[in-house]
Amino acid sequence: MTTPITVQSAGFASAPQIHPDDLPAIAAAGYRAIVCNRPDGEGGVDQPTSDELAAAARSLGLAFAYLPVVPGQISDAQVDAFAALLRTLPGPVLGYCRSGARATTLCQRSQARI
Repeated sequence: MTTPITVQSAGFASAPQIHPDDLPAIAAAGYRAIVCNRPDGEGGVDQPTSDELAAAARSLGLAFAYLPVVPGQISDAQVDAFAALLRTLPGPVLGYCRSGARATTLCQRSQARI
């Protein structure tokens, strides 16, 4: 896997866009759940859909959640939903978006809500 992963805490890390062929290495690294924070279709044809990634993740025994966030428009409701995912998904969790910034911001803003 060539996608860089940034560890944010013991239970969460963030990454830029991942692809189905990245998932075996993600699972081998010990991640047990994936959260997609990138809206489908944001990146054009080079971006796999959340459904494609969810199916590939689940085939490897990884949980998958889709919580799309538009860049620069993270709402309190989305932060609350992200915090709920971190409370309920098996960890550690890997969140991703185009660059990893939205996943990182959601993690940082949700810490007081976990």
